[in-house]
Amino acid sequence: MEEIAHVYARSLFEVAQEQQKLDLVREQVGQVADALEDNREMRLFFFSPYFSTEEKRDGLRRTIEGADPVVANTLDVLVENHRLPLIARIRREYDRLWEDANDLLPVIVTSAVALDDAVVERIGDEIGRQTGRRVQLTKEVDPSIVGGFVVRVGNAILDASIKSRLETLRKTIAKA
Repeated sequence: MEEIAHVYARSLFEVAQEQQKLDLVREQVGQVADALEDNREMRLFFFSPYFSTEEKRDGLRRTIEGADPVVANTLDVLVENHRLPLIARIRREYDRLWEDANDLLPVIVTSAVALDDAVVERIGDEIGRQTGRRVQLTKEVDPSIVGGFVVRVGNAILDASIKSRLETLRKTIAKA
């Protein structure tokens, strides 16, 4: 299923890029994915095998009235091929492609207490300087890390939390 979502997302991305609509398509696909995630009745209708493709198409047209033709056509193909349940995965992959195209690097800074914005920005600026990419910063608070912070840069993680140090110490003592 993941591979199928990649194919749809890549195709959608290429068409949007060709028509210079990357941001618009990203926004509209996100809105549709959010609506389906948030609305149980919509999910039941669009994901159910009990409703015909034509009924789903009609419902889709009513739901996304005014959507860009690129998005509308993609959603129509998804309905036709019974692939609309993949929309969340397609969105994730499209977002990843969009981030790459815009040279964005997602960075999540997690700390036990809320960090000052200036501190988080300095971390982001340093990561941006080292990677040569624009950093998209997100701050999170997780009291379970006790102290310190965890920085997730793309798929890499720098764990400077007290929780991880205590865990390492526990393992060392257990081995001794």
